[in-house]
Amino acid sequence: MQEYLTTLAENFVNSIPNLVAAILILIISIYGGVLLSRILRRVLERNNAEPGITHLLTRTLRWTIILLGIIASLQRFFNVTAFLTGLGIIGFTVGFAMQNIMQNFVSGVILLVQQPFRVGHSVGIAGFDGTVLKIGLRTTEIKALDGRIVFLPNADVLAQPIVNYTRADLRRVELSIGVAFDSNPDVVRMVILDELKNITGFLNSPEPQVLFHTFGASSIDLNVFFWVDTSITSPLIAKDEALTLIKNAFEKKKIEIPYPIQMQIDRKTSTSKRKTK
Repeated sequence: MQEYLTTLAENFVNSIPNLVAAILILIISIYGGVLLSRILRRVLERNNAEPGITHLLTRTLRWTIILLGIIASLQRFFNVTAFLTGLGIIGFTVGFAMQNIMQNFVSGVILLVQQPFRVGHSVGIAGFDGTVLKIGLRTTEIKALDGRIVFLPNADVLAQPIVNYTRADLRRVELSIGVAFDSNPDVVRMVILDELKNITGFLNSPEPQVLFHTFGASSIDLNVFFWVDTSITSPLIAKDEALTLIKNAFEKKKIEIPYPIQMQIDRKTSTSKRKTK
């Protein structure tokens, strides 16, 4: 028993330098991780980086340094390589079971780094049009135009076409109109082009176009194309304003917008008339 205690005491005394070194390494890694992450945060904030990217990079740097410190501390007592190999096998098993979560996490990191859109941007993703409220590491939060709050998995966001309306400072608006067959195409074109100039946010360049394309069943059909500045007005409001102005101008100029003509035959009436004859 005495020999066992003596051996234990000797081992403890011999391990004191390693223990002190391990504690110092751990303390330095913790303070170093915190200090370097703060420095990185200040640099990113000074360069107006996205809050999501700043949060992600600073936390990643901090925990990477701390993790390296923990590994270096444990290396003072035993071979960490074999231990990490075992953790790798376990991590692979857990990762396979949580692959959807990890896929969304990785997609969230890619979205934060690539920045196809930012918080506050108007976007169209996976059939939802709205404003981006939050870009998380698992989901992207959007407030749809009808007021619904939509949480889209980041993997789905990254896999879908992304339409960023905010970055499109110029937008083309298209109208489909039909006029009567006896209308003068030159007069119709002139009236429409004159009214387009009164639309809020209207742009002369690119040049607006009025193009006739089809002899319809009851009208000559044409398309109207014009561009607006989205910082001044939205395409929906511009389209509403254009239709109102064009309709009022057509009424003043006596340009008819014909209704589709439908004919209905009453079979009973026609049959009774044949019998009377």
